[in-house]
Amino acid sequence: MNCKKNAVLVRNLEFTWPASTFSTLKIAELNVPENSKTLIQGPSGSGKTTLLSLLAGILLPTSGEIIVLSEDLATLNSKKRDAFRVDHIGFLFQQFNLIPYLNLVENVLLPCRFSKLRYQNAGNTESGLRDEACRLLKLLGLEPEKFSHLATQKLSVGQQQRVAAARALLGNPKLILADEPTSALDPENRFAFLELISKECSINKTTLIMVSHDNFLSAQFDQVIDLSVLNQANRF
Repeated sequence: MNCKKNAVLVRNLEFTWPASTFSTLKIAELNVPENSKTLIQGPSGSGKTTLLSLLAGILLPTSGEIIVLSEDLATLNSKKRDAFRVDHIGFLFQQFNLIPYLNLVENVLLPCRFSKLRYQNAGNTESGLRDEACRLLKLLGLEPEKFSHLATQKLSVGQQQRVAAARALLGNPKLILADEPTSALDPENRFAFLELISKECSINKTTLIMVSHDNFLSAQFDQVIDLSVLNQANRF
């Protein structure tokens, strides 16, 4: 019997966009154990990004349960969901969502400007916070001193992706949601990038859920989920 606690539990989930008459997602059950690494795959349009947005509480299900880190997200009001997300979830967006006029260190620090918990986890002082942000950037292959004078919009796409990854990791959130985080990297660097993120997650006992089209990466995960099979809405 597997007694490992779930970081994510989804039951009888259905999601339909307001303007649509067809469900985007229908998932009977999805379990993601704590401190594990899960890869979600599937063709474009299968609902991968929508599922991550539901797990983050950015979207709410039409029906069903989404339990994340023991919280039923649908029972929280908007303000509490936002607070829960910034405290406990690092989200690596496909479009990065960096603030263009801030430099790379200032972008990495953003979660700790809104979360006292992550501020404390990251160092609990301004100097400690910046040291941790710089450590993560260097770990991911960016030298803060070399790029600190540049707004992030001046960085390459691959460099912006690394900044977004450092921001998601800062402050040891209990869950990382990553949407195609290796898409802007060449094949040689994808494996190394994922290995670094995985190592940080393992050290901090963080659960990683990642969406990717890259089959080459699947060996690095504890479980691989094909959303086109799991999602009943895609069956006719």
